[in-house]
Amino acid sequence: MKLLLIPGSLLFLSNCAAVLPEPLIVTEKEFIERTIEIKEPPKVVDMPNVEWFVVSEKNLEEALKRIEETNGAVAFMAITPKGYQNLALGIGDLRRYILQQKEIIAYYEKAVEPAEE
Repeated sequence: MKLLLIPGSLLFLSNCAAVLPEPLIVTEKEFIERTIEIKEPPKVVDMPNVEWFVVSEKNLEEALKRIEETNGAVAFMAITPKGYQNLALGIGDLRRYILQQKEIIAYYEKAVEPAEE
C-alpha cells in the first residue's frame, strides 16, 4: 500500500510544478468626475407694498376717516411697541438665516464644479 502512495504523490506534486504562475495584478486609479446638476436659484421674493401708519389718540378720527375712504370698511390690525420690536428682531433673524443658507449653497455648488484642466 505504501508503495502505491509514493508514485501517486510524486505524480501529484510534479503536476503542481507545471501550473503557470499567477498573473500579475495591476491596480489603477481612475478619477471619476461628479456629475451633480446645479439647479437654478429660486425666483426672487417679490414683496408687495404694505401701507403702515401710526394711529394714536390724537389722530384716531382722521385715521378712521382715511381708512373708511380708502377701504370702505374700518378694520384694525394692531401691534404693540414690544410686538413691533419682536417682529423686527424676527425678520432680522430670518434675514441672517437666509444669508447663511445662501453661503452653504454657494459652498456646495463650488465643491461640485468641474475641475479645470
